[in-house]
Amino acid sequence: MKLIRLFSTLSLAFLFLNFAVMQETKPTVYTVGDSTVKNGNGKGDGGLWGWGDYIGQFLDMSKVALENHAMGGTSSRTFQDKGLWEPVFKKLKKGDYVLIQFGHNDDGPINDTIRARGTIKGIGKETEEIDNLLTKKHEIVHSYGWYIRKLVKEAKSKGAIPVICSSIPRNDWKEGKVPRNNESYGLWAKQIAQQEKVTFIDLNDKMAMKMEQLGENKVTETYFYKRDHTHTSAKGAVLSSSIIINELKQSNNSIKKYILDNPTIRIPEKKKVFLIGDSTMANNSNEMAIGWGMEFPKYCDTTRVEIINKARGGRSSRTFTNEGLWDAVKKDLKPGNYVLIQFGHNDAGAIDKEKFRGSLPGNGTETQQVVRDSLSETLHTFGWYMDKFIREAREKGAIPIVLSQTPRNEWPNEKVERRTETYGKWSKESAEKGGAFYIDLNEIVAAKYEVLGKEKVKLFFPKDHTHTGIDGANLNALSVAESIKAMKDCGLNDFILQPAK
Repeated sequence: MKLIRLFSTLSLAFLFLNFAVMQETKPTVYTVGDSTVKNGNGKGDGGLWGWGDYIGQFLDMSKVALENHAMGGTSSRTFQDKGLWEPVFKKLKKGDYVLIQFGHNDDGPINDTIRARGTIKGIGKETEEIDNLLTKKHEIVHSYGWYIRKLVKEAKSKGAIPVICSSIPRNDWKEGKVPRNNESYGLWAKQIAQQEKVTFIDLNDKMAMKMEQLGENKVTETYFYKRDHTHTSAKGAVLSSSIIINELKQSNNSIKKYILDNPTIRIPEKKKVFLIGDSTMANNSNEMAIGWGMEFPKYCDTTRVEIINKARGGRSSRTFTNEGLWDAVKKDLKPGNYVLIQFGHNDAGAIDKEKFRGSLPGNGTETQQVVRDSLSETLHTFGWYMDKFIREAREKGAIPIVLSQTPRNEWPNEKVERRTETYGKWSKESAEKGGAFYIDLNEIVAAKYEVLGKEKVKLFFPKDHTHTGIDGANLNALSVAESIKAMKDCGLNDFILQPAK
């Protein structure tokens, strides 16, 4: 028995030793560069990602490790001057890889009080001595090529294998073409790679070619943002990574043996925002009755959020429930989703005749039996139905946002009519009771109407005093977006685009 135990102990020790040796010899792929390689903390803040955050998904991570050391705002010069290269250099071992991409920030001023990150253009040996206005230190500034060559030589001195990439193109277009940097930083990066006999990937040109194949409209708001022509979305980062990987496959670089044949690429799922309400929110086919939900997506970052408009014309909180419309939404809800809830216009209708859509007034628990087509229905208050939406959304892990109804084009005493003592009040009370966010859209829009005046507002209502045309829908959608943007604890505010002034 003692011999068996000894053998088992030695076997386990051997396995642990073997695992430790494997971990020690496992090569690491290091990425160094600017924010287009790693944006922020690499967590997709603001929807921005660098290709270094996704390239690992193309590699066999059981055989190779990945460390993204890129830092936003750096140039080839400041990445080294700030000591960001030093921890990589210290850890480098034979057989590791270093993917290098700089250029976007090297074109900045060599000396100023803001960033002082520029390098001398070209690959020459010329220098410029400065007293750095930012760091307050005396400094000798070199050429872009000098700094790239330094990274390459030092990586090679440790037995690591450098790969130089030209920087990704910006989402700028001129006559259907994306400008290249093949006469500046792309050219200089290539020249250093040739001189040092290391792999060069013309990421700038290859990605620009792909962008041109897709077209400007497809590229913008899919791979880039309208508000940012430099930094990519998650899909843009995957595109950059895939180009690098494809180029490596065709190279003589040994890193290609770690590239997966059929990688599974995962990008963050879009946040889903469900809209439930009536025709003042719904996607309506009638151009004279456009719900604000039709215009709302243009104020959202639709590369990261999906707006699902389930509002239905003619519905009240009661009929949206009884017809199974809420159950259909609830079935699709997942934790982290949002539900924007707005009812009231049709809840004031008849309770027991015509469209049978009215609800009992108030937020109480009282009920009333209503008979329709020989079937008995237990009717509840408006607040009871609103409470139900909020409670059941939260039970599914979703985040409810309650809105008061849009104001009608009615002006008693030369003021837009509010419903602060009825549906607006009850909506707010339900939101407070259920722990939901609340937007008093009725008051917000009414105040805007009064600034514009009756004659201008009249043009917003081409059909009747309730339903808006495109301009009115846009004003309402903008008001919702502005209100959500101001909700610092909501989370959805991060997905709202800042409206252009």
